[in-house]
Amino acid sequence: MKMAEFIEILRHDGTRLADAAGQAGLDAPVPTCPDWRVRDLVQHTGTVHRWATGFVVEGREQPAPIGGKVPDDSALLDWYREAHADLVAALTAAPVDLRCWHFLAAPSPLEFWARRQAHETAVHRVDAEAALGTDPSPATTDFAADGVDELLAGFHTRPRSKVRSELPRTLRVQAVDTPAGTGDWLVHLSQKAPRVERGAPGAADCTVSGPAADLYLALWNRGPYDGLDVSGDTKLLELWRRASPIG
Repeated sequence: MKMAEFIEILRHDGTRLADAAGQAGLDAPVPTCPDWRVRDLVQHTGTVHRWATGFVVEGREQPAPIGGKVPDDSALLDWYREAHADLVAALTAAPVDLRCWHFLAAPSPLEFWARRQAHETAVHRVDAEAALGTDPSPATTDFAADGVDELLAGFHTRPRSKVRSELPRTLRVQAVDTPAGTGDWLVHLSQKAPRVERGAPGAADCTVSGPAADLYLALWNRGPYDGLDVSGDTKLLELWRRASPIG
């Protein structure tokens, strides 16, 4: 996907998040994040937006903690909308050769932040819609497959991933609606961080397949696995569901 596409998704999903949060009310529980109320969701996402904007605008080349002051309930949604608008504007205006800190492999720092914040916002937009009691707005196949790739080949190949297996095992994830040669990930599980191969041949101990949008929600713990096709050792999928949530 092109960077402009990520920015446009970020733009629309941030607006949807704020709208759904406002309709649900700040005290509404968030079923997809059982410890959260909508207030926590808005505070978290707005804080992350401001954190990301700092790297893009200031060209920070060192990591910085996520945090900062948030307003009271009366101003919270306006605060979020401002943070979201500032992030979109920063990504749109930034030079393509921007140098700043980022934490996953990417063609460039700017492309990393556009992609990461698009998925950050899309996932939390789903949370806001769940709090409102509505079905999640649909994601395109390309974007959903990219989100699966970011999760599997990005987040879970880092040492901090908690997905571990005493014995070497393999989990294959297949998006059935992507172009041939794409949408296939072979996840090697062991006592170390997972290793991921894209489009690797061979059998897997467990395979989970389905439309990219359904895989995206399920693997990010925002949707059910019930409609997906699962074959092989289902204990590996149970291991994934238990150990994979991103903190």
